[in-house]
Amino acid sequence: MNGDDEEMVAASVDPYLPLEWRFSQVFGERSAGEEVQEVDVISAIEFDHYGDHLATGDRGGRVVLFERSDVRNSSGGARRDLEETDHHPLRHPEFRYKTEFQSHDPEFDYLKSLEIEEKINKIRWCQTANGALFLLSTNDKTIKYWKVQDKKMKKVCEVNSDPSKTGALASSSNPSITTACLGNGGVISSLRFPVVTSHESSPVARCRRVYSHAHDYHINSISNNSDGETFISADDLRINLWNLEISNQSFNIVDVKPEKMEDLSEVITSAEFHPTHCNMLAYSSSKGSIRLLDLRQSALCDSHSKLFEEPEAAGPKSFFTEIIASVSDIKFAKEGRYLLSRDYMTLKLWDINMDSGPVSTFQVHEYLKPKLCDLYENDSIFDKFECCISGNGLRAATGSYSNMFRVFGVSPGSTESATLEASRNPMRRHVPVPSRPSRLGSIARVVGSESAGGVDGSSNALDYKTKLLHLAWHPNENSIACAAGNSLYMYYA
Repeated sequence: MNGDDEEMVAASVDPYLPLEWRFSQVFGERSAGEEVQEVDVISAIEFDHYGDHLATGDRGGRVVLFERSDVRNSSGGARRDLEETDHHPLRHPEFRYKTEFQSHDPEFDYLKSLEIEEKINKIRWCQTANGALFLLSTNDKTIKYWKVQDKKMKKVCEVNSDPSKTGALASSSNPSITTACLGNGGVISSLRFPVVTSHESSPVARCRRVYSHAHDYHINSISNNSDGETFISADDLRINLWNLEISNQSFNIVDVKPEKMEDLSEVITSAEFHPTHCNMLAYSSSKGSIRLLDLRQSALCDSHSKLFEEPEAAGPKSFFTEIIASVSDIKFAKEGRYLLSRDYMTLKLWDINMDSGPVSTFQVHEYLKPKLCDLYENDSIFDKFECCISGNGLRAATGSYSNMFRVFGVSPGSTESATLEASRNPMRRHVPVPSRPSRLGSIARVVGSESAGGVDGSSNALDYKTKLLHLAWHPNENSIACAAGNSLYMYYA
């Protein structure tokens, strides 16, 4: 056993040990100097519930599916194969291309004179059935429900006769060759029939439902319910509840639109169903707050059951205070007790049983604070970074600039923090952590203050045009998929 294997075994024994991240795969890697087409930029990433499939959406309205290739079919396999499978429990996930399809096309709203771009905003996997895959995809206005299933392709592989051998055909004993007489006494020596055979199966995508005309503003979130029958869609001012089988009707459960638009003070930025309680969901706002709702209280959730927001910091506020407080993404941990949120500068972990403040706050790129004015001028301050949390709830990840992403240990007492670059050479380096955690609210702690200098510690070295907005954590293993432009990079630990 070599040193790498020993490290991996140790990490598997103690899941709290810091992880050593390694490059796994890349799809769509561009060569040096190659220009990336805008339609090829990845805009959504999502693993399915079991981690056997991965879906990406791009700005061109396409959805690309990948399937896991390192899992053997253990049913009916030889005993030696099963023993080898048991002998390598630490093999990291590997994926291969499965299929792709055009999910959305550009449209034009003639009533509002608005172009609706085809960019995929979100993808969510639904429950599988009869060997078929189901998923939801959405652009700014329209949600679609897709079924992807392997079907055997039938092709004409040959014709049962050779036209050049007409003489031999007349006396042939082949039962599929027929001799026919014409009315004028002429004879057709043979009739040629195509031979159709079934070839290997090929995945075929078919749109089952289209959910449209329910949002006046751009859809920013969709989320499946744990009941397997319903899902929500959210735009800036409303959240709608849908049944998967009914595409012409939805129920408005949240409406924050005021009577006068000049009284509007905040908008909805993200929404997510609780992973196990089908009656609970959470949504975030541009003011940095997160509201937990209980659908059992009322049909229209005008009031929230819990409100999560950070206590106001002492001292003067700047022009950028409210802008950088806007929450761009929220994710529930697998067991549903903890909630992860990302604003422009920080990653926060919340306990839904404690609404006095975040449990932990992690600084993603603190060194950008002096550059907020420049970031506002080039609109980078409005970038919406996503976040993800590991299946065991011990770590979280989020993106930054120069195609960098950060991984933090979120378990109590953890000081794990890593910075990686989305490339074949991640250039991982541990970021110093304050020895004494700061207290925010009740028991919040701050982790990950970057040192000055280095590619991840100096704002001068950052490229604001190359930003890692989208990433996803494998639901069962320490594997991260992230999008850098049109390339999909995967890492494991």
